[in-house]
Amino acid sequence: KGKLRLQLDELWSFVQNKGNKQWVWLAFDSATREIVGMFIGDRSRDSAQALWDSLPGVYRQCAVCYTDFWEAYVGVIPSKRHRPVNKDSGKTNGIERFNCTLRQRVSRLVRKALSFSKKFENHLGAIWYFIHHYNVTLLS
Repeated sequence: KGKLRLQLDELWSFVQNKGNKQWVWLAFDSATREIVGMFIGDRSRDSAQALWDSLPGVYRQCAVCYTDFWEAYVGVIPSKRHRPVNKDSGKTNGIERFNCTLRQRVSRLVRKALSFSKKFENHLGAIWYFIHHYNVTLLS
């Protein structure tokens, strides 16, 4: 059904205090607008690998992946399918817009909020809950 295109990006969050940074790594299908992969961790190559591993096999085998120029993606995504692009290109607009939606709807991701995660499990659960709800509402 045509080419698979993914937009990959990461956004900053924290658990307990701002010194405990947790990066939310996301993979966004450009055609369906679904979140097809997610990982929460640091901003290292290991976390980029964990995001890659979270993707369904068909995406790992066939998708063209658009990312920013963050070096963690290099060596994780096969070079034939990795397309690092500037934000001006418009190739990552969908995931950037989703990041804004995620920050608006999940209050614990807002940098200056009264609600924040005290436990990593709660942080992970709140983000997964929103992503599942978001994906289901796309289908209805």
